[in-house]
Amino acid sequence: MSWQGPLLVLIGLLVGLAASFTGLGGGIVMVPLLLALGFGAQRAVGTSFLAILIISVSALAAHGKLANVDWKVGLLLGVGGIVGAQIGARLVEHVSTASFRKVFAVLLVGVGVYFFAKS
Repeated sequence: MSWQGPLLVLIGLLVGLAASFTGLGGGIVMVPLLLALGFGAQRAVGTSFLAILIISVSALAAHGKLANVDWKVGLLLGVGGIVGAQIGARLVEHVSTASFRKVFAVLLVGVGVYFFAKS
């Protein structure tokens, strides 16, 4: 456990940088890293959300100071997200870690192909 603490802080730093810079949401980076550390899918997702909550508050403060926040749009997206988050948390309970890895990989590749094709 002694080596995991500094590694987890480093992962958090990298995810915070990536999430704040891109707005992708750190889970797209953090979940695969937690899976690689041996977390099950459900625990990786849940743990990622706690870390992302903390990272998001910090990133929101920074972007808010720079006037880079559309508060109305963000709040409306958040309201819909509350409902989606409740459904998603219950759905992931019925998915094995192996299946989750495959679905997550397809999602990541799909997003990558989309952005590559758009540029």
